[in-house]
Amino acid sequence: MGKEIYDNFKCARETYEMASQITGMDIGALCFSGSDVELSKTENTQPAIVTTSMAIASVLGENSIYADYTAGLSLGEYTALIYSGVFNIEDGLELIKQRGRIMQEAYPVGYGGMAAILGLGRETIEECCMSLKNQGIVEVANYNCPGQIVISGEKVLVEKAAVILKNMGAIKTVMLNVSGPFHSSLLSSAGEELEREIKKHHIKSPKKKIIANYDNRYYDDDANNTINKLKNQISSSVRWEENIIQLIDDGIERFIEVGPGRALINFVKKIDASKKLYNVEDIKSLEKLLNDLN
Repeated sequence: MGKEIYDNFKCARETYEMASQITGMDIGALCFSGSDVELSKTENTQPAIVTTSMAIASVLGENSIYADYTAGLSLGEYTALIYSGVFNIEDGLELIKQRGRIMQEAYPVGYGGMAAILGLGRETIEECCMSLKNQGIVEVANYNCPGQIVISGEKVLVEKAAVILKNMGAIKTVMLNVSGPFHSSLLSSAGEELEREIKKHHIKSPKKKIIANYDNRYYDDDANNTINKLKNQISSSVRWEENIIQLIDDGIERFIEVGPGRALINFVKKIDASKKLYNVEDIKSLEKLLNDLN
């Protein structure tokens, strides 16, 4: 991911090089030639994706394309915070590296899991999770868009819920290739540790509007509010659908996804297909954006 952008833009190469120095990892090698095994480790995935996203954002900036509002799904919220000046890139990447480690260590590998549930309403999925509450932890992790919700928790219960939901009419259920039960209460202790890490870094007032996954409210000048949002985000539901609805209500007409893939733009399309939607991950997608804007 990011190879074409790296090869063609000096500002992108500088972003990767800076990220490698900050994290002590060869981010470029990890992104361009890393094995699936290495890339799927949360402690590696997180700095790799954020670096790629920031590199692409730097290319957009060179072309005088800047966001007025920013948002990110889970990890992507940290890219939004760096982009908006709440953390400088050094503090942001160091924090992300620690976040990846904390999440990786928070729950035994192999015992937690997540599953995407397609084609059912949120009430049905919430009721299913509640019905299994006396057996352990399975909760809604992501409200992505109408018809796509992710559940998270103890792997055996996630698998059980997926079967029940399939029988209740889900079009499809997919176990996700993740290393833990992210955005569930099983990571509450990780939130406490992350809070201690965040407090080690300098938190500035946002220069752009950033909407939070945790409470669907914008970040403000209060550093304690920033810490609280990020502490709770790690073990709470990601309210992405609500985030997008709020941005649309506030007048946003054009969404540009930066980073590998186009999952977020696909979510936005299912929320409101009338908006102008773009993703930038390589030269072809960058040229499409530039041509449309010019």
